[in-house]
Amino acid sequence: MTTENAEALSAGDQRFAAIDEKYFKLESLCNTAAGLCIMGVMFLGVVQVVGRSIFNYPVRGYVDIVEIAMTIFAFLGISYCQKLGGHIRMEIIIGRFKGRSFFLTEIFGTLIVIFIVAILMIYGWEHFMRAWTIGDSTMDIDVVLWPSKLLVPFAFAMLLVRLTIQLVGFIRLAVNPHAVHIGIPEIATVEEIAQHEIDAGLAGEEEKVDIVHGAKVGAE
Repeated sequence: MTTENAEALSAGDQRFAAIDEKYFKLESLCNTAAGLCIMGVMFLGVVQVVGRSIFNYPVRGYVDIVEIAMTIFAFLGISYCQKLGGHIRMEIIIGRFKGRSFFLTEIFGTLIVIFIVAILMIYGWEHFMRAWTIGDSTMDIDVVLWPSKLLVPFAFAMLLVRLTIQLVGFIRLAVNPHAVHIGIPEIATVEEIAQHEIDAGLAGEEEKVDIVHGAKVGAE
């Protein structure tokens, strides 16, 4: 959304856009934490391989640590991914719709996803409560599991809020299909993705030409 479009929004739309923007900052923070967790697991894997192979001293509880870390990077970024439209979508049917009919279809699909995610969040909370009650822990080094299990309903709750924002955005566009897009994922078409790959490829070829040309000039 450009600055000109933002200035043309009504007061209600501006508040909605502000909510979407601030919530995206929280999603970005959680996604960054998930990325750092993946980096940490990679470094830990290197230490595990080197320690076991060279020093015959593996990381104690390595499997338990990875098991807990998987919860962080598998769930903490799902709301961020939903915001960017990064999840796999089947558009064989809905891709044929345009305008108001397309947004009505998206409303229907979003409502179904909200229902499913709400159920998953409830069951995730029950699993957390069970781990909290019985003091569940890992098999090797006895790390308590309730924090990682609490992360699952938390991530689903974040996704539920994102889906609600997305639902409001689709309802707004169903009422006025020509309104500025706010709070919905912008899904690139196959043509747009192909054009982006073409542009990136051409930019890469131009960079190679510049490097070769610079090397020739330096040699001369």
